[in-house]
Amino acid sequence: MMLRPDTRERASQLRLMGFDVDGVLTNGDLYFTPAGDEIKVFSSLDGHGLKMLQDCGVEVVIITGRKSGMVERRVENLGIRHLFQGVKDKRAVMAGLCRDLGIQTREAGYIGDDVVDLPVLLSCGFSATVADGHDYVKQHVHMVTSRGGGRGAVREVCDFILDAQGKLTPMLENYLLP
Repeated sequence: MMLRPDTRERASQLRLMGFDVDGVLTNGDLYFTPAGDEIKVFSSLDGHGLKMLQDCGVEVVIITGRKSGMVERRVENLGIRHLFQGVKDKRAVMAGLCRDLGIQTREAGYIGDDVVDLPVLLSCGFSATVADGHDYVKQHVHMVTSRGGGRGAVREVCDFILDAQGKLTPMLENYLLP
């Protein structure tokens, strides 16, 4: 994992965290059936991290450039209230959601994997990319995960945020109760 010096402080202030889909919540591969239906593979480890983040009071938003019914089902399954698909300007969507929720942009974060994500990444108080993200993106974010997209990177970010906010250890200890 790569962190800039002030990353932990930035993560401690988050009230809203945004996630890209292809290359972040999935490994970025696009699978199509012979009938043309799209198939996406999601990590259950990542999914639980998203639930934990929400349970600790951090709003979660999915902002993606593509449209997929599979993403709608995954978001619904995880209880995520904010989903924006087919988005050309992710920065504008994030700014609008921050405004609607009364959240400052320094209290918002985003994780993306490619150069199209840079405008929203650079506009947020906290930014991250996955280990297999584009090298240029890695140069401009606060955190680079040790895991790849769709393979635990989202969980790594969720755990980091919860730890920075002092919520991870108490949450994990709840699983040790008889």
